[in-house]
Amino acid sequence: MATKNEAIERAFSLASERYAEQGVNVASALKTLASIPISLHCWQGDDVGGFETIRGALGGGLAVTGNYPGKARSAEELRADLDKVLSLLPGRHRLNLHASYGEFAGQPVDRDQIEPRHFQGWIDWAKERRMGIDFNPTYFSHPKACDGFTLAHSNKKIRRFWIDHGIRCREIGAEIGKQLETPCVTNFWIPDGYKDTPADRKSPRERLAESLDEIFAKLLPGKHILDSVEPKLFGLGSETYVVGSYDFYFGYAVSRQKMLCLDAGHFHPTENVADKISSVLEFVPEILLHVSRGVRWDSDHVVTLTDELEAIAQELVRGRFLKRVHIGLDYFDASINRVAAWVLGARALLKALLLALLEPSERLRQLESQNDLTARLVLLEETKTLPFGPIWDYYCQQQNCPVEGKWLEQVRCHETAVLSKRI
Repeated sequence: MATKNEAIERAFSLASERYAEQGVNVASALKTLASIPISLHCWQGDDVGGFETIRGALGGGLAVTGNYPGKARSAEELRADLDKVLSLLPGRHRLNLHASYGEFAGQPVDRDQIEPRHFQGWIDWAKERRMGIDFNPTYFSHPKACDGFTLAHSNKKIRRFWIDHGIRCREIGAEIGKQLETPCVTNFWIPDGYKDTPADRKSPRERLAESLDEIFAKLLPGKHILDSVEPKLFGLGSETYVVGSYDFYFGYAVSRQKMLCLDAGHFHPTENVADKISSVLEFVPEILLHVSRGVRWDSDHVVTLTDELEAIAQELVRGRFLKRVHIGLDYFDASINRVAAWVLGARALLKALLLALLEPSERLRQLESQNDLTARLVLLEETKTLPFGPIWDYYCQQQNCPVEGKWLEQVRCHETAVLSKRI
C-alpha cells in the first residue's frame, strides 16, 4: 500500500504530464514560486495594537471586528505566532512591520523620537531566520492624529511632528535593510481626509506634497531602502475626501520616481488592481502590492482564492512583472483564529501565483499575436480544469510544510498549547 508521500508523488507525476501536454514546465513553475517572498503583516496577530506607551485609540479609519481569544500581547508572543505561521507556509518569506510595534521597554518614546534600536529585537529575529523586513510609519492611533489629519495638517507643529516621524522611519528602514542585506520597502500611508464635502481640496494636497518632499529629501541607499506611497479611495471619517487619493499618489510617484503601493481594498468595488499593474509599471520602476479582500468596502477580509486574487497573480506572471513587484498581505480579522487567518491568506496568495505560473503563457501569447482569439479563449477555459491540486500538494511536501487539509491541525495544537493560555 502506497504511503501518503508516494501517493502525492504519483498524483504529481500524472498532473505534470497533463500540464506538459499544454507546454507547461511544472518544475520551472515551482522553482519560480519558491523565489517569491510574501511579506507577512504583523498587525494580523494583535488587531493592529502595537506596543507603544504613547498611543491613542485605534483610528485612521481602521476597525477590527471580533474578539477571538489568544491575541498576542507582546513582541515575544507575536514573534512566536509568526514562527508558527512561517512553519506552515512553503517558501521563504518576509515580515511587514509597523512603527508602532517597536520595543520600548515600557518607556514613553513618541513617534518623532523612535530609533533603529527600538526595532533591533525584530532585526535579530529576522536575521536568525534569514528573512527580510519591510516597514511602515504609523500615522494613526495617536493623540496628534485624533482629528484625522497628519502630514496634510494645517497646524505646522502637528505637521512637523509627523514629518519627523516619517524621516525617522526612513532611517529605521535603511538600517533594517543594511543589517538584513535586503532592501526594506518602507511604505507611507496616511488617513488624512474629510467625512463631508470640503471647501478646499487643493491646500491639503499641497501640504502633503511638501511634507513628503521633506521626508524624502535625504538620499538613502537603494540597496537598503525602497520608498513607497499608498493611495486610498476612502476611509471611516474620510468618506468624501481623501487627501492621498490614487490620482495624487500616482502623480507623486511618477514625478518623484517612487514606488506606488496598490492595495486591493483601496479602490472602488468594481475596480481590480490587476488592471492597473501594467499601466503603473510603464511609469514607475517598481510597485508594492498589498493583497487584501474588500467586501463592499475596504473591510480587509482574510484573503481567499477569489477571481480577483487570481487576476492579480495572472497579471504579474503574464506581464513578466515578478521582479518589479513586492507583495505583502494586509488584512486584520479577530473573529477567527488569528494564526489560521495568516496561514489561510498567505497560502491562498501562493496558490494564485502557482496557478498563474502553470498557465501556458507562451502559447496564449502566440495565439493572441496571431489574432486567434477563439483558440485563446478556449485554451484559457481548458486550463481551468487542469489538475492543480496535486502540484500544490507536492510543492508543500517538497518545502517541508503541511499539505492541504493538514495545516489546521497544527494551528489547533498551537491554540491549545499557547494561545489558550493568554488570558
